[in-house]
Amino acid sequence: MNTSSLRHARSTEVTWWRRFTTALAELRPLDPMRSIKMKLIVIIAATVVMFTLVTWVGIRFDFGVLRTFPVALVSSLLITQILARGMTRPLREMTAAARAMARGEYSTRVHTDSQDEVGELAAAFNSMATELHTLDSQRREMVANVSHELRTPVAALRAQLENMADGVVPADGPALEATLTQLERLSRLVTYLLDLSRLEAGAVNLDLTDVTVQDLLQEVADQARHAAAQHTRELTWQVRTTPEDLRLRADVERLRQVLSNLVANASRHSPDGGRIQLLARYGSAGDEVVIDVTDEGEGIPKADRVKVFERFERGNAPDQRVGESTGGTGLGLAIARWAVDLHGGTIAIADSTPPLGTTVRVRLPTTGPSSARSTWPGPR
Repeated sequence: MNTSSLRHARSTEVTWWRRFTTALAELRPLDPMRSIKMKLIVIIAATVVMFTLVTWVGIRFDFGVLRTFPVALVSSLLITQILARGMTRPLREMTAAARAMARGEYSTRVHTDSQDEVGELAAAFNSMATELHTLDSQRREMVANVSHELRTPVAALRAQLENMADGVVPADGPALEATLTQLERLSRLVTYLLDLSRLEAGAVNLDLTDVTVQDLLQEVADQARHAAAQHTRELTWQVRTTPEDLRLRADVERLRQVLSNLVANASRHSPDGGRIQLLARYGSAGDEVVIDVTDEGEGIPKADRVKVFERFERGNAPDQRVGESTGGTGLGLAIARWAVDLHGGTIAIADSTPPLGTTVRVRLPTTGPSSARSTWPGPR
């Protein structure tokens, strides 16, 4: 046999051995069993049966004790290894996955058909890995969004101030108002981030007072009208409450924050010349106040009408390209949902049908929350 043939034979032998060991490692005959105790009993029983069987064969054919005992021992250990390796493989995979997660890799999953406690642990581990992967993706997206949102007003502020310092632009009223607009944008983003830290800490209290809904809605509309005018947006604003003296018990600052977020979204998505309505009334049972904020924008796809209230989610218009966002950090509506939840109310997309726009409906109990909840609500 020449050298080439010898190498080929050795390569074939190595390949065969690898396939054999791989197939041996894939053997998991105990997976259908629903209890790890039963698996251990089966392993012990299989070990005893194998040892007894080999011993009986050795005695039957008169192989002698010195030959029979080692073979029986090796055979018993081999069957134990095969069964135990298949049983503990999910645990080894979880160890490897945990080490990968420690390095920031959350895509590894544990594959098992085991029906016992190890299988349940593997399923819980996969669920945890999926959640960690989602949270890590959200964190990365939030950092990117916040970085972008910070960079834009900072760059505009720097350019504006440099122009005024160099005398290119006079430091008059319009120039200072443009600077103030960028500062307000920065302040709004910082407020969002502070609210996010409070939400995660879970320590927020409500300062409940009697609120005149008409006055609050008019104040929010006036502020939004001023902001739209600074961006040369021609919008029509309508505020109406039924009855005019409609009142409820709420934290006025938190409620103003909710309405400001909703109105800012409505203003941003409405076309020039569009109308934004803020309507309030009692609910059918008279124990709640219903506030509708309606715009004439492009609407929100059905698939996004729930998730737009989740953290870091930013809804897209129906005619937008995939992956193209309308802007923002994805925190405004999530914080609004949290504030409404604190009041014991609900917030949802009541209607979103182009070209009629979108209606966001807030329902709040007239007498205030029965018990203040300060934790961040999970996805609904």
